[in-house]
Amino acid sequence: MPEGYRLELRGVAKRFGPVAALEDVEFTLYPGEVHALVGENGAGKSTLMKILAGVYEPDAGEYRYEGRAVRFSGPEEARALGISIVYQEPTLFPDLSVFENLFVGRYPRRGPLGWIDWRLMRRKAREILDALQASVDLDARVGDLGIAHRQLVEIARALTVDVRVLIMDEPTGSLSPQDVEQIFRIVRRLREAGVSIVFISHRIDEVYEIADRITVLRDGRYVATRPAAGLPRDELIRLMVGRPLDQLFPKEHVPPGEVVLEVRGLSRLGEFRDVSFQVRAGEIVGVAGLIGAGRTELARAIFGVTRPEQGQILLDGRPVHFRTPADAIAAGVAYVPEDRHLQGLILPMSIRENMTMATLDRLARRGFVRKPAETDLAAGLIDRLAVRCTGPEQPTLALSGGNQQKVVLGKWLAGRPRVLILDEPTRGVDVGAKAEIYVQMNALARQGLAILMISSDLPEILGMSDRILVMSDGRLVAEFDRAGATQERIMAAALAGSAAARVRPAGSEPGPHVSAGIRA
Repeated sequence: MPEGYRLELRGVAKRFGPVAALEDVEFTLYPGEVHALVGENGAGKSTLMKILAGVYEPDAGEYRYEGRAVRFSGPEEARALGISIVYQEPTLFPDLSVFENLFVGRYPRRGPLGWIDWRLMRRKAREILDALQASVDLDARVGDLGIAHRQLVEIARALTVDVRVLIMDEPTGSLSPQDVEQIFRIVRRLREAGVSIVFISHRIDEVYEIADRITVLRDGRYVATRPAAGLPRDELIRLMVGRPLDQLFPKEHVPPGEVVLEVRGLSRLGEFRDVSFQVRAGEIVGVAGLIGAGRTELARAIFGVTRPEQGQILLDGRPVHFRTPADAIAAGVAYVPEDRHLQGLILPMSIRENMTMATLDRLARRGFVRKPAETDLAAGLIDRLAVRCTGPEQPTLALSGGNQQKVVLGKWLAGRPRVLILDEPTRGVDVGAKAEIYVQMNALARQGLAILMISSDLPEILGMSDRILVMSDGRLVAEFDRAGATQERIMAAALAGSAAARVRPAGSEPGPHVSAGIRA
């Protein structure tokens, strides 16, 4: 085997019952490198990562660490060798303080009775956070922290051991561009210190920005390892999905129809204020902005989850007042939330049950749900959305992230809505599933749906929107048409706050400009 690797896997296989999660996989990691692991959902990335961290034992193959064969019976043995992992889903204890979370399960002890050494624990916690340049209050309750600070605490906890290998699973999935850059600064400092980093992300731009080498998995098998600097983006996508993607964002132009959704002067204290815009039939209107700009809060108010304190919502020109989401659903408004696990799905339930739960009244006769009709509806949506599954009765928990997102979308399409609100529609979804979701968005626009899409992914906003609204500090501050929008102009508007309302859309005359319906 080659010399100089910190760790290497050869011929690794892992099965769960009859399902082969990994088959003949290889992976190598040098000291002081960032090695990206990419692939579609279901490619085997999580399984391989857990083998690296000692959570799973491989069924076959060889695992060598710093030149010697190892076999871990649990993550503690891997951690003792300096292998730490930062999981995508939070593993912190929300009711404990920051410094308690860093050492939970391995508190430093002192004296013959083994008392917890609180002073030493606080000092070590402060040293780690200072090294990360993370301004986090040691005594803060973790449940009260924002998502960016929670992610920093997750990384800091992984560094409480003498880390030599750090595995990062989607560490930037819910972060703003500024927070992502802070994470990247930490990664670069760790690389300079000789730490080996496995970086898993669906965001191709981030992979190219931070990685030295890239390994691709597809359908549980090893495909290739290439230097990031010499790998064209189109080639990487082809390796991941097994086919060329001529366009990652296959946006189709649909002539807009009449105004379907209109918002006038909508306000809710502490969340958003004086918001006005329109969405026409067949139109995809993107909403961009930094985390905390009020985008999700606006969507929830439109859907009846919360109630606006001022302003109007109009459907087809008529004012509507949604006291609950049920009122919105009845009026033809659907909402795909940003957190599919907590708000979009009941994971242990079947695909059929999840897809039909919002339309059971239409499937019932004399108060009893007709299961054959329910199954037919779910099966039709599975075919329409190309959900990869064994059938309508498969538990939703067993699906990949991209297919779970399709189930959420199917749940709302079952009700034949007029307005579809998509909040981060492709978060945590691989590049192949993203393209499939975009195809569905085009099809829905062709059918005349009015689509409001909230996204933190600027290429997605630019690639799929007919018009783009920018929110900052709870206000709509700028509007761009498709031809005049760029990442730089959107970010400048989002960062400049209310001053961004003077950004001039493409084609307008020079001078200050506020787009129609947007308040400065």
